[in-house]
Order: sequence, then structure tokens, then C-alpha cells
Amino acid sequence: MADTCGQVLLGSGLTVLSHPLMYIKVLVQVGHEPLPPSLGRNLFGRQVYQLPGLFAYAKHIIKIDGKAGLFNGLAPRLCAGTIGTLVHSRVLQRCQDAGKYEVSGTSQKAEEGSLQHVVNETTKEMIARSCATIVTHPFHVITLRCMVQFIGRETKYSGVFDSIVTVYKNEGVLGFFAGLIPRLLGDVLSLWICNMLAHLVNTYAIDDSMSHTGEIKNCSQAVTGFFASMLTYPFVLVSNLMAVNNCGLAGGLPPYASIYPTWVDCWRHLSLEGNMSRGNSLFFRKLPVGKTYAIDQKRFF
Repeated sequence: MADTCGQVLLGSGLTVLSHPLMYIKVLVQVGHEPLPPSLGRNLFGRQVYQLPGLFAYAKHIIKIDGKAGLFNGLAPRLCAGTIGTLVHSRVLQRCQDAGKYEVSGTSQKAEEGSLQHVVNETTKEMIARSCATIVTHPFHVITLRCMVQFIGRETKYSGVFDSIVTVYKNEGVLGFFAGLIPRLLGDVLSLWICNMLAHLVNTYAIDDSMSHTGEIKNCSQAVTGFFASMLTYPFVLVSNLMAVNNCGLAGGLPPYASIYPTWVDCWRHLSLEGNMSRGNSLFFRKLPVGKTYAIDQKRFF
């Protein structure tokens, strides 16, 4: 219990610190570009037009809503983080206990570090994460909608409980789970890609006789996790867009977004436009050629 409380406190602290970053990322994912591009240089020294980065975007938000404006949607996100940690911990413990019971009834046990052991542990983690994601997704939807309100200056979603009532009145129970399927798929794929790649690297590329083997394996886990998150980013983008799509906010309606019947339609539309990585980077944001922005309908060259 003490470990779980520590995880909740640590997670809450990290959530508060990272919230402005997520806030800006979500606005970029939706396609809100309130600032004109500026002439800068890329990594190779060539002059290119670049869209405003993280700090310029943050200054714009502070100019309109003050520093507190960077934390719109923080309350439901903290609720999601706290509940998600508790559910994940409880479900994972149940899975571990079930695994011990099955092993006690057989004479074989997967050797630690073996492929079978990695598969077993990844399966348990997948179940725990999926349960936590499903339970907390309504708060995730509310968080995103509180953020996207910045675009149209709406106040439709204010407070956790009022937002719950608003979603239920307008969309029913299904409204709380908008964008859930691509989010689950992305989480599951990311987890399996990360753990399988880390197992391959640790087994075939790292010699156990090397010094600091433990640190090297932890580093490989972090690298494969980053790689997996990059590969599955389109699922995150589609999930977030579907969570705010056609919800009555300006950021979820044309001209910012089309009305997507399903998340597959959203995926196809983004793929055709070449926007599957939109919002993936908040620093070196190159201006796409001929891009038209919904905020003012100006075309930049």
C-alpha cells in the first residue's frame, strides 16, 4: 500500500510538471496554429520557415489566460492518474498472484530472462494497463475537451463533475469512451514492441560478462520504449482527435476537423493529408508547403 501511495504522489507531481507540455501538444494535434511561422534554420543550417515551438506557444497562452491557463484540464488528468495507478497496481497484483497459483500446480517455471518469461510478464502488464486505461478514459476525454476549449474560448467543460454531467447529457455513456479503441491498440502495441525489442537486444546484443550490464539493459529498455512510442504515435493522435471530434467545441468541428464516423476514417484522412505525425515534435516544426490554417484561413509560403 505504501508503494502505491508513493507511486500516486510521484505520478501526481510529474503530471503537474508535464501538464503545460501536454496542453500545448494537444492544441497542436488538433491543428490550432494561432501564430505565424518565422524564418529560422534547420539542423543543417538551411533557412526554412518554422512554426512556433513549445516556448512561443506557451507565451501565447500566458498572454491570453495567464500562467494558470497552462494548467487547464489538470484536475481531471490528476483524477485519471490517481485512479489509473490504483487500478493498475491492484490488477497487476491479482495477475501476479494468479501466476504464482498456476506455477505451484505445475513442475515447470519460465526462467527469468527467457522469452516465455518476457511473454508472461508482458501479458500481465498488458492486462493491468488495459484495465487502467478503460477505467480512466472518461477523465482523459474530459481533460482533452477542457484543453481544446481554448480554441473557441468556450466554457462548456468546467470542473470534473459538471463535465461528467455535460458529456452524459449530450452523448450518453458512449461519449465517455470516445477514442478508446485506438488508444488501447496503441498502448498494447507499444508495450509489446518495447518488451520484445528489449528482450532481443538484451539477449543477443549484450554480453552478461560485460561490466554494468544492469545499467546497459535498463538503457536499452528506455531506448526501445522511445522507439515503440514513436511507432505507435499515430494511435495517440487519432485517439485524441476522436475524443474531441464533434463534441460541440470549435476545436472538434470544421474547419479544424472533419466529422469522422469512426476512428478508421480519421486515420485515413490524416494519412492522406500526411499529418500522421502532427504534434509529435514541439521544437523543430517545419512548415508544410502550402499549408492552410483554420484559425485565420491564411496561406503561408
